[in-house]
Amino acid sequence: MTVFGLDSDEVRRSVAKVSDPASGDDPAERFARAAWSGIAEPGDGVAGFLVSAVGASAALTMLVEHWSVDRMVAAFGPAADPVELASQLARATARWVPRLDSRATLRQLSLAALCRTTLLTPSDEAWPQRLEDLGPHAPLALWVRGRTDALRETARSFALVGARAATGYGEMVATEAGSGLVDRGFAVVSGAAYGIDGMAHRAALASQGTTIAFLAGGVDRPYPSGHSALIERIMETGAIASEVPCGGAPSKWRFLQRNRLIAAVSDATVVLEAGWRSGSLNTAAHAAALGRPLGAVPGPITSAASAGCHRLIREYDAVCVTTVDEMAELVGESVAGMEALPASPSAEETRVLDALSGRSPRTAADVATRSGLPVDTVRSVLGFLELDDRVAERSGGWVFLPRRGD
Repeated sequence: MTVFGLDSDEVRRSVAKVSDPASGDDPAERFARAAWSGIAEPGDGVAGFLVSAVGASAALTMLVEHWSVDRMVAAFGPAADPVELASQLARATARWVPRLDSRATLRQLSLAALCRTTLLTPSDEAWPQRLEDLGPHAPLALWVRGRTDALRETARSFALVGARAATGYGEMVATEAGSGLVDRGFAVVSGAAYGIDGMAHRAALASQGTTIAFLAGGVDRPYPSGHSALIERIMETGAIASEVPCGGAPSKWRFLQRNRLIAAVSDATVVLEAGWRSGSLNTAAHAAALGRPLGAVPGPITSAASAGCHRLIREYDAVCVTTVDEMAELVGESVAGMEALPASPSAEETRVLDALSGRSPRTAADVATRSGLPVDTVRSVLGFLELDDRVAERSGGWVFLPRRGD
């Protein structure tokens, strides 16, 4: 029996070598998702729409059997706009068909098995469910090295991103953020790049926490090469993942698309240091589009390396965060032991307080004269201030009670 032009037993054996034994996926469906990860570029919405509508196996069969566009459109039924769908499928198949090679998928699966890579699909328990928020642009499969169950820890995680050409200030901020968030029970998600990404990963590892790196190329090709040792350390306790099959080369487009995964799996994204045109702003844009909380750490106003962070705060409603505690607040976590700031006094309260003395008691009438407020208003304000322990009534009138810091 054959499937996709291959012996079905060969397909089953190849898939089994890179799959979780507990997976309930049909081998043909898993093979098809592996094939689609090499046929379609990351974030291909037409491929995502096709696979979600008919299944990966059926979608791949359409290509292998060279279905016409009209026949493919008919498979969707009346729910789809046939004219628009036909136009999109015609352009998409022109992209996909040159990459259609079932034997190449077998080679990718063999290479994945050699480097102990696991193929994850949405039916697997370790699949990060937040990725489904990407809709048709969600990855069709993930290739993972390290602890696949580490991806489950993205359910409580922060994306920490920033400039590759980080300054000493940026590296310090990344170190404090990575270690501080791990200490609060969060996993750290980033892209293993030079600069801020690398420092965030290292800080998480140093604090015995979980960190996950999403790569733009195949997980068998650590990139950048200068971070090979770091990526190996990440795999020991966490994981590296990519939607590109083994052997896939990183490219500018794939880096941009990789960023959407970093933003999607995390509770919130924080840009720690970024220039005006930093690639990390792309990650921030994905986070904002998904409705994820977005924070940015300010830097010196004279530093070009922080211009991107200031731009996010000014133009894109990013929250200005200066401490790990403030980062945790992005996801609604209050910090134990922090004192609430006292409420600012109203204008009337300020005038009454200014008219009082801390030593000499003054009557309400005297305070009214000094403050320029009606006596009834002064009495009402004094009552509220007494409840707040700002004033006290003595035998001769009212006195001001100073607070620490007044």
